[in-house]
Amino acid sequence: MAKKRYTVRRTADALDKLTWRKGTRSNWAKAAKLTRRQIEAAVASDPDEAGMVMDWANASIEVPKPKAVLNMRVDRDVLDYFRRQGRGYQTKINAVLRSYVEQASRRQA
Repeated sequence: MAKKRYTVRRTADALDKLTWRKGTRSNWAKAAKLTRRQIEAAVASDPDEAGMVMDWANASIEVPKPKAVLNMRVDRDVLDYFRRQGRGYQTKINAVLRSYVEQASRRQA
């Protein structure tokens, strides 16, 4: 299976020009001028934030465990099925195995 090449190289200046032209950059100068009260009012008026209360005092960072490297044998048709799903097929295989483990653990508990 030949690897496709989609790499496009751009300088930092070229990327800046592209993002400015497409209007995807935030207006940080405007944001810097906002007071805390204005920011809180803007957040409160956002319907996606309605009723959301964050308790940052008890927040923790969960660092995912590194994945183990595995060399295993599976039936060709099973592997072909997942490969036909496209990019990320190994992640999907992992998700199926994780689901199995979680279901089996619930039955044992």
